[in-house]
Amino acid sequence: MKASHIELPPEGWLCTVRKALGMSAAQLARRLGVTRAQVSKTEKGELNGTVSLKTLQNMAEAMGCRLTYAIIPDTNVEDILAARAQQQATRRVEEAHKHMALEDQTLSQDQIKFEVERLQKDILQNPPADFWDDEA
Repeated sequence: MKASHIELPPEGWLCTVRKALGMSAAQLARRLGVTRAQVSKTEKGELNGTVSLKTLQNMAEAMGCRLTYAIIPDTNVEDILAARAQQQATRRVEEAHKHMALEDQTLSQDQIKFEVERLQKDILQNPPADFWDDEA
């Protein structure tokens, strides 16, 4: 599941859509029952990340639009899970390999690779409770 990259317009979505509709800040303010200064502050707040979703929704509706909110992974979810499982599997195999080396029982690189792949599959099939815990 990978979505195309959508960039925030330089003036923000609120200002860009408002201007595309030919609506002044004063007109939008009247529709919202607020001051023009509040509309301007909200448009700036969108750009610096301080505006609430509820405020965005209210402004969108006042312009005859709807707000769509989404969290979009950088890659597909399966790849994110596989990478995390491989990270955990590699860490576990490396820890075990260190202990084995102390007992003069080291693994070959092929054996290490095989164990990482095997453990990665196990982790993906049954993720542990600490799957997303980061090591300190």
